[in-house]
Amino acid sequence: MAVAKEQIRQIISQNNISSVTDVYSLLKESFKDILQELMEAELDATLGYEKNQKGDLLTDNKRNGHSPKTLKSQYGEFQIDVPRDRNGEYEPKLISKYQRDVSGIEEKIISLYARGMSTRDIHDQINDLYGIEVSAEMVSKITDKILPQVKEWQSRPLNPIYPFVFMDCIHYKVREDGRILNRAAYVVLGVTVEGYKDILSITAGANETSKFWLGMLNDLKNRGVKDVLFFCVDGLPGFKEAIQAVYPQAEIQRCVIHMLRNSFKYINYNDLKKFSTDFKAVYNAPTESAALTELDIIKEKWGKKYPYAISNWENNWEDVSSFFQFSDEIRRIMYTTNIIEGVNRQYRKVTKTKSVFPSDTSLEKMLYLASENVVKKWTQRYRNWDQVLNQLIVLYSERITKYL
Repeated sequence: MAVAKEQIRQIISQNNISSVTDVYSLLKESFKDILQELMEAELDATLGYEKNQKGDLLTDNKRNGHSPKTLKSQYGEFQIDVPRDRNGEYEPKLISKYQRDVSGIEEKIISLYARGMSTRDIHDQINDLYGIEVSAEMVSKITDKILPQVKEWQSRPLNPIYPFVFMDCIHYKVREDGRILNRAAYVVLGVTVEGYKDILSITAGANETSKFWLGMLNDLKNRGVKDVLFFCVDGLPGFKEAIQAVYPQAEIQRCVIHMLRNSFKYINYNDLKKFSTDFKAVYNAPTESAALTELDIIKEKWGKKYPYAISNWENNWEDVSSFFQFSDEIRRIMYTTNIIEGVNRQYRKVTKTKSVFPSDTSLEKMLYLASENVVKKWTQRYRNWDQVLNQLIVLYSERITKYL
């Protein structure tokens, strides 16, 4: 350490360093010199001897000048001289033959893009930090490099069974043939038998229809999903029919929170708090029969004033009531789609600067990058998952154990 400090002091005195700018300039020049020397050392290793040190070594290969090459780095652009050998045996490893960027800029651009920064903001950020101009077209080309990863991710094999699968969609505008069209991004999220969350699929489509959902569910089946115990969904059109066609054994649980919101639309603001408090007795009831009794009490109290708020539950009771047969640990997982709404909030956050996407591919690319950032944070499994799994095995032993 004492020697290092002395060397630093010597460098400072020799280069007349008096500001941060001077330090940056020195680092830039040093970076270039170090790369140059490393490449010269690579050629030494290929030839078997250092420059002017051939001695008695028997070889007809030798140095053959240099080729100039302009590189982009975190210190800006500079020229390096790539050494050559006469026999063409030297293959640079430090900086490959066609590599012209050693800055890691591409990874940084993809990271900024994944966090929702606009191409203008990315341009300004990269220019301020590294002095490199990055156009909108270049950002698009760089991010397009992940498209093979997106396709691979969309078709990757999945687990044979998921105890819980959540399905929802989020809407965007996409330009197509000079027109701006509405697109739905269909999101499927699963909970594994180990209790961990994972995003199984994201697909951009024209509209919410049972035909489209059927295609998505068949895609899950083709990718290896043999069985699903519970589908937790909002009341979007086409869900139920598609699920029953592909996974007839699965139970469907309508999101209770969405049901409440739909009921609240019919309630006067002055009565909203009282109605909401009363309704807790329904979805917190210990059994389905107790819940129906509580619903009758609420109907008697509020039914004449707000008939549609009550009929909304009566008409959809079959799809709402599934969770009453289970313990609190399982109920907490399946009675609401808040988990997928949390993912949708992250999508909205990173897409808020994009009022219109140029294509479906561009939309899927952005959502894939956002998904990667979301999934990285899912390091913990569901609380009390061991209890949840043991109860599910008791209830659905053959459907689960054959895949464990």
